[in-house]
Amino acid sequence: MSGIHPKAFVHPKGLVEEGATIGEGTRVWAFAHILPGAVVGANCNICDHVFLENAVRVGNRCTIKCGVQLWEGVSLDDDVFVGPNVTFTNDKFPRSKQRPDAFAKTCVKRGASLGANATILPGLCVGEGAMVGAGAVVTHNVPPNAIVAGNPARIIGYVDATVRPAVQSPLSPTTEESLVQGVKVIRLHHVEDMRGDLCVAEWHRDLPFVPRRVFVVYDVPDAHVRGEHAHKECHELLVCVKGSMAVVVDDGSHREEYVLDEPWIGLYLPPNVWRIQYRYSRDAVSMVLASHEYDPADYIRNYEDFLRLRQHR
Repeated sequence: MSGIHPKAFVHPKGLVEEGATIGEGTRVWAFAHILPGAVVGANCNICDHVFLENAVRVGNRCTIKCGVQLWEGVSLDDDVFVGPNVTFTNDKFPRSKQRPDAFAKTCVKRGASLGANATILPGLCVGEGAMVGAGAVVTHNVPPNAIVAGNPARIIGYVDATVRPAVQSPLSPTTEESLVQGVKVIRLHHVEDMRGDLCVAEWHRDLPFVPRRVFVVYDVPDAHVRGEHAHKECHELLVCVKGSMAVVVDDGSHREEYVLDEPWIGLYLPPNVWRIQYRYSRDAVSMVLASHEYDPADYIRNYEDFLRLRQHR
């Protein structure tokens, strides 16, 4: 159903064309122009000089600052912030007077924020809760809760992730609990020797599970992100045996980031914990011990699915 809700506000110099939908409590300011077919939810703030093309969808409680154009194919979920002069695109190979059969679909998920002057290339998705820095040029999908910046945009951190060194001090206990449910830092037996240092783990004494699989990850370009999944049944112990890397763990309520830079420090990851690995040093080599053999059905690869499963546990 189209139309302007009786409790919406449209500035006298704002233009909402017939056939557009404006929700309750939304405010449309001067020189904004909203075309027929565009839908804006409740309690949004559409600032000066904003343009919304046909078939654009804007959720509830969104803020769109001055100088933003949303072209056909762009959709914003609830609680999205779009900063001044953010640029969206919807055609990878635009030509004057040549209209594609369908425009690329670009989505910004719930609670994400786009900084001033960011550019979003067509057909991409900015994940839930993500933060795009001012002036960033987004050329790939942005994972949920990621913070990206630069041209091209790179992941530089994760929202609300408490950064903790894996080892607090030389007197730290052998096992340290995380705020993230079930995650533990495990200090393996470490022997220093002038002939070369040694690190050892005995399955039944040092680990919370008996490994059935081991794999090694190396030669990762430092800009790349690995992981981005959870397991339903599999337990893992992650050790950076050379170089350094960062690991983000998330149980849906808490999020922490650990820097692994010692071969005698392991990060225990139980099932039903989302994990991300990034910030690899150029010489980083990580080893993963797993409690189960590889089973693609054991993976949860979508963060929204992960949150739904956590809520029903």
